[in-house]
Amino acid sequence: MKNWFKTLAAGCAIAALAPIAMLSAHAAEPAAATAAPTTDADPALWVVKDDDTTIYLFGTVHVLKPGLGWFDEAVKTAFDKSDQLMLEIVMPEDQAEALKVMMPLAIDQGGKTLSSRLNPEQLAAYQAAMTSVGLPAAQFDMFEPWFPAITLSVLPLAKLGYDPEQGAEKQLTRFARDAGKPVAGLETLTEQLGFFDGLPETQQIAFLDTVVKDLDKLGPQLDKMVALWAKGDPDGLAVAMNESMAATPELAKTLLWDRNARWAEQLAARMDQPGTVFVAVGAGHLAGEKSVQDYLKARGLTAKRVKY
Repeated sequence: MKNWFKTLAAGCAIAALAPIAMLSAHAAEPAAATAAPTTDADPALWVVKDDDTTIYLFGTVHVLKPGLGWFDEAVKTAFDKSDQLMLEIVMPEDQAEALKVMMPLAIDQGGKTLSSRLNPEQLAAYQAAMTSVGLPAAQFDMFEPWFPAITLSVLPLAKLGYDPEQGAEKQLTRFARDAGKPVAGLETLTEQLGFFDGLPETQQIAFLDTVVKDLDKLGPQLDKMVALWAKGDPDGLAVAMNESMAATPELAKTLLWDRNARWAEQLAARMDQPGTVFVAVGAGHLAGEKSVQDYLKARGLTAKRVKY
C-alpha cells in the first residue's frame, strides 16, 4: 500500500479536490497569482490522428509549485490547435457545489465513526498527524477513512509550496475558458469520488494508515515525480508509480487500468468525429503497461510521442 499517494498525485484527479478538502478542514487560503515561469519543463505529449481527427494526449500532475514553465513549445502549440479540452473530470467552479457531491459520499451514512474503525495504535498515530497539520483530532470522526486520507495528503504539500491552482488541469481550464474552448470530462465528479467510496473498508483504512505513516515523505515523493514529469520521462514515472503498485493489483485495476480502458474506448469513438482535442489526464495513466496508449493500440490506434 505504499504508493497510494503516488496514485493520487499523478494518476487520479481526485487530487484536484484538494481545495475542497482544505475548505472542509477550514484551512483554505487564497490562491496565489500565477507566477512567471522560472524553470523550464518539457512534459511528455502524444498524438493520435487520422485524416480528419487529431487527439493530443498530455500527462499532468494535479498539484504543482508556481514558476514551472510547461505551457509552451509543443504543448501550447497543440493546445492552441485544439477545438476542445478534455479532462478526467470538470470541477464545478463553485466549491460549494462540489461539496454537495462530496459530502454524502464522504460522511458515513451509517453513523460509524472513524475512531471506532482504527485500532489503538492506528488511532494514536492518526490523531498525532491531525495535530501536526493543525486540525482537531476529531475533525473527521463522522467521515469514511478515504476522506481524511486525501485531506492529510494535501495539507503538508500546501505548506511546501504546492498549489492545486497551479496544477496543470486548473491552468488548462483557465486557458481554455479564456480562449472560448469547450471543456469536457471523461468522468463525472461523482464517478471519481465513487472509486474511493467504493473501496472496501480495509483498503480505505490502509490508505489512511499509509498517509499517516508517510506524512513527512509526501513532499520528497512528489518532488521526485514532478522532476520526472518535467523532463518528459514516462518510463521513469512508470517505475516510480505504476510498477510499484504490483503488490496491490486490485488498486491498480480500479484506479488505473479499468479507467484507462474506458477512456481509450471513449477516445476511439471520438476519432469518428472530425476536429482536434487536447486530452489532459494524470501522467500515470500515460505511463507503463496498460496505459491509455496500450488500450488505444488494441483498438487499432497508434499514439506517437511528439518530440520537442
